[in-house]
Amino acid sequence: MIIAYLPIDERPCNVDVVKRIADSSNDISLVLPDPILLGNKKVPGNTERLWEWLNEIVYDVDAIILSIDMLLFGGLLPSRLHYMSYKQGEQWLAGLNKFGAAHPETPIYASNMIMRTPKYNSSDEEPDYYEKWGSDLFSRSYLLDKQKRNTLSETEHEQLLEIESRLPVKWIEDYEARRKFNLYINKGILRLVSEGVITFLSIPLDDSAEYGYSAIDQAQIVNERNKMGLYEKVQIYPGADEAGATLLTRVYNKFKGVHPTIYPFWSSTLGPQLIPMYEDRPFAESLKAHVLASGCQLTSSLEKADLVLAYNTPGRVMQESWEQVSKDITYSSFRNIQFFVEQIHSCVLNGKNVIIADSAFANGGDYELIKLLDEKHILDRVISYKGWNTNCNTLGSTICQGVISLNSKVNKIQENLLYHLIDDYFYQAEVRMEMTSDFLPNYNLTYFDLKELEEIVNKERNNRLLNRYHEVINNSFRDKKLKHIQTFSPWNRMFECGLNLEFEE
Repeated sequence: MIIAYLPIDERPCNVDVVKRIADSSNDISLVLPDPILLGNKKVPGNTERLWEWLNEIVYDVDAIILSIDMLLFGGLLPSRLHYMSYKQGEQWLAGLNKFGAAHPETPIYASNMIMRTPKYNSSDEEPDYYEKWGSDLFSRSYLLDKQKRNTLSETEHEQLLEIESRLPVKWIEDYEARRKFNLYINKGILRLVSEGVITFLSIPLDDSAEYGYSAIDQAQIVNERNKMGLYEKVQIYPGADEAGATLLTRVYNKFKGVHPTIYPFWSSTLGPQLIPMYEDRPFAESLKAHVLASGCQLTSSLEKADLVLAYNTPGRVMQESWEQVSKDITYSSFRNIQFFVEQIHSCVLNGKNVIIADSAFANGGDYELIKLLDEKHILDRVISYKGWNTNCNTLGSTICQGVISLNSKVNKIQENLLYHLIDDYFYQAEVRMEMTSDFLPNYNLTYFDLKELEEIVNKERNNRLLNRYHEVINNSFRDKKLKHIQTFSPWNRMFECGLNLEFEE
């Protein structure tokens, strides 16, 4: 099948990762626009040319995976920075309605984010004023929402008063005006779903929390969806950068006429009930949502399952991946990683298709898990390993690779395993912060700005990643020898990197 894919932005996690999964299939041809049309970080993509691209390829594809944020705003970051008018928004919605009505034979699977509200000060991905006022904007909305839905402690009440006294009203108004517009667009997209223009809509919550702006917007969208009776056609859950992969899974399952069954097991007893960092609900609830969004089913039967999901979660306290050198004791006392690996080992030996969602830490993989899997000689015998960014980024892309792997190219699966081991663990959990600490200062560089010295950073990163891989992985991928790693910095910063892997013949 031929699928047109318009990603949420141009980064490898939204383009390369999805392409790699699609390329591992014998059935999928993924068509993307020219990368130059997708913009660059805060510089919007060329939405006029993207419309032209859609109108050109619609006759040649079986389905369209469409990022509303890209087609309307020019990308994820521009969706947080724009000053679009309601007249422009209405005209855009009318244009999408006209496009869908003209091509009813081509289903549209769309995603549109609920705008995030980071809890920290940084303007790297937000408006300039977020550099100074980001934390206050988050905390103010969090406390106001909690006050309305619950109660505030005396300390929280005092904190709210302090924030209100110092936070400039003009920034509150600017930020809330953009959120209001984006909410208006989300409601407009719901109408297009109800009218049959859009086949399925995924609404991920980007960097969400239990209270605050994201929760407030989510409540309105859930209410609107429920009034329209769109329970099966619209799914709302934590996530963002995995959205393309999740929709690819759903399109693929629809094309095949199947609902693959997934049997999950967890590395810790409390894991299913814990709320991961950067998300608003327990692991188990996000699992249900992602399974539904991808067109799969959960099963309680290991024997009958098409896929076995080994879900690595914290014991009780969750930390960032680079903190695991001094990790919380509950990673041991409330989690038995050896037992978890034995379960994976047993499933692999019994011929099950095992996929691993490594979500024990935020923003990177778990060294202990990887080392134990390698010692058991099974790291290269699972179908998928992923452990990047947030829990739901990991989960959605893990399910996608698992489903696509049921009819795929073994060689490509091996390459994708290595890609995510290098990126998700060796880079995100180790080399990223290591270089930020001991390498960047030598060149007066920072985590968010590599200036004109990207190539120097890339070369050092290439060497460190290859060396660390060969130091740690001793028993796996013996038939797939990694020769060179070439990296690049898509947004000229350390947060993410692109990867090209070269193997020995």
